[in-house]
Amino acid sequence: MTDEQARRVGLNEALFREVNEEIRGLTSSFGTDEGTMTVVCECGSASCTDQIEVGIATYERVRAESRLYIVAHGHVFPEVESVVEQNEGWEVVRKHEGIPADVARETDPRT
Repeated sequence: MTDEQARRVGLNEALFREVNEEIRGLTSSFGTDEGTMTVVCECGSASCTDQIEVGIATYERVRAESRLYIVAHGHVFPEVESVVEQNEGWEVVRKHEGIPADVARETDPRT
């Protein structure tokens, strides 16, 4: 994967992360901070629309680190990320250092 391709994958993932941050904000607005929420897969595929049910506490834990993303099982781009946690139907991935990690940090809506 070229540096430009890695950057594009990272920007796709950042877009989905922003969507999920909006969903999280709505969840809080409706007073449903307990339990679970539905997020969109944060993989690098621009055409992916998979939805994932995840615990709010888990979502917050993943969001605490810029390099972590929630993706549907099998949606990993091993050239730019590694699986650090597996769950039923979804995984948490961490961006590799270099361009993938830089894009993740630059686009983190919480920093």
